Amino acid sequence: MTPSTPAVHAFFDEQTNTLTYVVRDPQDSACAVIDSVLDFDPASGRTDTRSADAVIDHIRAEGLVVDWLLETHVHADHLSAAPYLQERLGGKIGIGERITTVQETFGKIFNEGTRFQRDGSQFDRLFRHDDTFMIGQLSARVLHTPGHTPACLTYVIGDAAFVGDTLFMPDFGTARCDFPGGSASTMFDSVQTILSLPDETRIFVGHDYKAPGREAFAWETTVADQKAKNVHIGAGKSRDSFVALREARDKTLSMPRLIIPALQVNMRAGHMPEPEENGVSYLKTPINGL
Repeated sequence: MTPSTPAVHAFFDEQTNTLTYVVRDPQDSACAVIDSVLDFDPASGRTDTRSADAVIDHIRAEGLVVDWLLETHVHADHLSAAPYLQERLGGKIGIGERITTVQETFGKIFNEGTRFQRDGSQFDRLFRHDDTFMIGQLSARVLHTPGHTPACLTYVIGDAAFVGDTLFMPDFGTARCDFPGGSASTMFDSVQTILSLPDETRIFVGHDYKAPGREAFAWETTVADQKAKNVHIGAGKSRDSFVALREARDKTLSMPRLIIPALQVNMRAGHMPEPEENGVSYLKTPINGL
């Protein structure tokens, strides 16, 4: 059976280089939102909803109905707007079942105590590898693709694969693997899983950083292009060469600007920590602890 071709509308947030996708069946009003963004200013501690509101405006203008609010993983570079979108548009919030591993790890790092649930119950659906679900009449399948984090997923929706941070555009390579629970060797296996999809499969990446020499941001490629041209893992590169390259590169990278607030919020499915007695939510900064 030939896979269906979903319509994909991308929103690019230049502040975090993040892609949010609205995915729909052209013959149906149902849609999913993948990797939404809640704007956040760390200097003032204030959030803003302009990025999420742009998604809402598009969905309402197109007369769409949100079935799913999907996260490819617990992001370290932006805050999720999933609860804000859910309140206004409905839909179920989904992430990989290994979110519990991420919650356990960062629950300890941020000393969250027993009030913070580590069972993934903040989310509506915890996906396992090879799970399937529907977006209207569109069939979707889940691939567990860890390496960047233990809970990373790829959503295969018709002829399109939404790979989160596992792969970038071919001229930029792959995501870092030095966060807690990350692994370059595991990343190699996950990329092979993605590249086993049909060559014509469209790949939509979670970020773009405009590789040197490229004039415009980009976010859509194919399995065939990744196999042939990915500068980190394409053209038949071996596991050993990839792991050596990836681990050496990771040692040169600084932490994402929003990693401290992003992890605390996103491991809660986009919710802020419980307010304290004065009604204000607070984010912790572990000193020399991350």
